[in-house]
Amino acid sequence: MQFSESWLRSLCNPTLSTDELCHLLTMAGLEVEECRSASADFSNVVVAEVLSVEKHPDADKLKLCSVNVGESSLLQIVCGAPNVAAGMKVPCARVGAKLPGIEIKRAKVRGIESFGMLCSARELGLSDDHGGLLPLAADAVVGEDIRRHLDLDDHLITLKLTPNRADCLSLLGIARELSALTGAPLLAPEVKAVAAVVADTRQVVLDAPASCSRYCGRIVRGVNARAATPEWMRRRIERSGIRPISFLVDVTNYVMLELGQPLHAFDDGVLEGAIHVRLPKSGEQITLLNGVTGMPGSTVALIADDEKPLAMAGIMGGEHSGINDATRDMFLESAFFSPAAIAGKARALGFSSDSSHRYERGVDFELQRKAIERATQLIVDICGGQPGPVVEAVSVAHLPSRQPVRLRTARVVRVLGIHLGADRIETILQGLGLAVERKGDDFLVTPPSFRFDIEIEEDLIEEIARIYGYDNIPSQSPVAQMAMMPATELSRTPMVLRRLIAERDYHEVVTYSFVDAAWEADFTDNATPIVLANPIASQMGVMRSSLIGGLVGTLVANRKRQTERVRVFELGRCFRRDASADRVAGFDQPLRLAGLAAASSLPEQWGAPAGRVDFYDIKADVEALFAPRRMEFSKTGHPALHPGRCAEVRLDDRPVGIIGELHPRWVQKYELGTAPVIFELELVALLETPFPRYAEVSRFPAVIRDMALVVPQSQTLAPLLAGLRAAAPAIVRDVALFDVYQGKGLGENEKSLAFRIVMQDTQRTLEDAEVEAVIANLLVVATRDFNASLRG
Repeated sequence: MQFSESWLRSLCNPTLSTDELCHLLTMAGLEVEECRSASADFSNVVVAEVLSVEKHPDADKLKLCSVNVGESSLLQIVCGAPNVAAGMKVPCARVGAKLPGIEIKRAKVRGIESFGMLCSARELGLSDDHGGLLPLAADAVVGEDIRRHLDLDDHLITLKLTPNRADCLSLLGIARELSALTGAPLLAPEVKAVAAVVADTRQVVLDAPASCSRYCGRIVRGVNARAATPEWMRRRIERSGIRPISFLVDVTNYVMLELGQPLHAFDDGVLEGAIHVRLPKSGEQITLLNGVTGMPGSTVALIADDEKPLAMAGIMGGEHSGINDATRDMFLESAFFSPAAIAGKARALGFSSDSSHRYERGVDFELQRKAIERATQLIVDICGGQPGPVVEAVSVAHLPSRQPVRLRTARVVRVLGIHLGADRIETILQGLGLAVERKGDDFLVTPPSFRFDIEIEEDLIEEIARIYGYDNIPSQSPVAQMAMMPATELSRTPMVLRRLIAERDYHEVVTYSFVDAAWEADFTDNATPIVLANPIASQMGVMRSSLIGGLVGTLVANRKRQTERVRVFELGRCFRRDASADRVAGFDQPLRLAGLAAASSLPEQWGAPAGRVDFYDIKADVEALFAPRRMEFSKTGHPALHPGRCAEVRLDDRPVGIIGELHPRWVQKYELGTAPVIFELELVALLETPFPRYAEVSRFPAVIRDMALVVPQSQTLAPLLAGLRAAAPAIVRDVALFDVYQGKGLGENEKSLAFRIVMQDTQRTLEDAEVEAVIANLLVVATRDFNASLRG
């Protein structure tokens, strides 16, 4: 809802600045989304009268103008506007004036001195129209500042209203709120019944009373459809975001903005018989004012005469029954349409209108006669005409009702935490236009017809809080007995994990849980994902069962922006069907941590050679997340990962995740260039931490022995390393692989694995004999269980 501040202040003018006014409205629940000046910033421009116009001696398109700007002497100004003429009044920028992007100086134009500039609307920043000078009203005062004359120091305020506050979709509704908030008087426009001059009427028939329960109509004969819209009205509707069309159309928009009641004007000359509000007939079509031809649904009400449809009720008028320049007689409509009958109907046709926006939220069902009288009054005053009597058709049974709501003062105190007193509460409620019946300290409150959002006691308490001011309700710290909760040493928080992985040069991302079904098929081979009943977009139709798709999507977005090195992680929930539960309602929601690294392993620098990130770089990151626990990595397969570069992550002999390089098929499909390395881990396993135990630091030297074992090519590391560690006595502190060799000196199907064995005792220095015994025992285990031999 956009409107002019000066228009609002003509109805209620509190002693507040523009900023204070906007803040007050926002804190009262009418959020001010934008407040901007009605015009560009300029100065020293006044109303001027062109006294004479002569041809420039050296230019065909330029003219010499003698201009009166209210000073003792006339100004000579060279002007090239095609519409400049003697006797017209226009804006004149005097020497020294500052316009948008230009400063006016005394200048010579083709040898003739010019002392200023006559301005178009574009040069003043008022519009894009630069076809000629901006003509002013004949009664404009010469010498008056143009900003004052055109009210250019005005501001345009845009409210972001919630759907329940349809009563504030009008200047009168906003002024009513402002009056209640500040106590400033409400200067509502005085609306008097316009006496009928002619007896002509049209019968109104409500064939669909559930859609339209009140309809007012009036014929006005002999109107001047070519009458110009007054500048004050034109300015107000333009600043409300509505384009002026013609006076008879503009007046309906003006009353809608002023009072909140949509109106429509028909050319009475094309109407036949009575006016009907009815549902559409089978196959019936209508062409609307915006050129859209549609077949209304069976629940969309139409305005029709005895022969044809005229308009789509509450949405838009028909193209062939509207007002035009040849109109002499008009039929003015003012009706109440049920919100349920209008809601969603315009959107279903692919557009929206100011009328439907108001009707679907709720229009005052007692406003129709007042609005038609207001419009008639303006029409007769400005373009003449002979009005007939107002014809009103009402279905009382289908009109909304307003039930009294009981309000207890004690309940107000309990909910708001402040003691206002019954007298203050009564004043607030009456200021909002509510009918109040007091019973001691309690009230029986009947909402007015323009409020559709007051039904229960809490609604009234909210109104009291709004008007009293949320800023005026004191903030009190809660008082409660609190105890320090025990912090277990057997687990850590997700935030600790986030810090750990961020320290390893990863950036956190948060992606949607709703993903493309193609991602589920590609990265998880999930043919039956959990499908959303009402997805927000076609490419977000299923719930993710893995975080990999979101990370790959992030990489794709970065690749499109020429970002090569990407290291990201996400901690989030996945969604998968639970085989042990009902397949319709049962699904599991595990939390996981996933990461992706692409391109170089290190940022570009001079101190280290550039190298592409590989499986072992990310394996080190995963081991760091689980430290100090020992992980096992065993060969496996996964739909998203390279079949030969993929491993299952195991902890305490149970799977806790996967790690590997993205499958070449997906690298090609998503145009990634080089394959990233990805891991995905179960969060539950990551949060577990072993109980910290004291280990004595030995004062005796460690003994290190290397042992190279020749094994078959098919032998994997994990079981061999686990077997050696299991067979090692207590003095063995660590067994670790430090080299892999294949080539000369070994068989075609053999490889060499070199292990470093660290031995140390905390009580004594180890002797050579027991060290050799340990090595011999480990060699026996390797030979017996893994068909290994000592490399010579």
